[in-house]
Amino acid sequence: MSSQAQKVAVITGASQGIGAGLVTAYRKLGYAVVATSRGIAPSQDADVLTVQGDIADRDTAERVIAAGVERFGRIDTLVNNAGIFLSKPFTEFTKEDYDAVLGVNVDGFFRISQLAVEQMLKQGGGHLVQITTSLVEHPSSAVPSVLASLSKGGLQAATKALAIEYASRGIRANAVALGTIKTPMHPEEHHETLAAMHPVGRMGEVADITDAVLYLENAPFVTGAILPVDGGQTAGH
Repeated sequence: MSSQAQKVAVITGASQGIGAGLVTAYRKLGYAVVATSRGIAPSQDADVLTVQGDIADRDTAERVIAAGVERFGRIDTLVNNAGIFLSKPFTEFTKEDYDAVLGVNVDGFFRISQLAVEQMLKQGGGHLVQITTSLVEHPSSAVPSVLASLSKGGLQAATKALAIEYASRGIRANAVALGTIKTPMHPEEHHETLAAMHPVGRMGEVADITDAVLYLENAPFVTGAILPVDGGQTAGH
């Protein structure tokens, strides 16, 4: 079980892919973890607390942070990993698409981050990490994705604003901007096409992202950074 000396990370979208990788990575770092997603299963690890819920619902954010503080006594890091990505022509996005993407990507970030920062202020410090996309800074005609740019671009702007607002109070905020990562959301038959979109000629692995997040976790002089982990896409083609 956790003690007050053990740090605690909250990870959203934690049931598979990058989120599940982050749970494992933070446990290896010695952190206790509060892991949340809609369908997450209970963990056999006493230092992993799972909380089911839709992060777009403010009640989920309230339950996740309250449960983490009750179980472990503190919140040191929040990784806003949960996200929805839809690629389609701008005029084909529906109201349902808009509500789903903004609900998870923006609403899901906002309330849980407020609650986490409130707790971090009581403790004297903490760290927020947003998972975004390199398409914000480097749009591609092959991947029309205005809703991703609207929502994740907002998170990148908010990351810088939070970094400056709380720099003097020990709270850092950073973001990792992804290329296409090999996760269950990308069927294997599409991998070759997706790999070719990256200058390095391959898709990213979950470990590429967890390594980047842990770098930021262990970099106390880094705040307000948008770290591209995208196989060179941001640099050009």
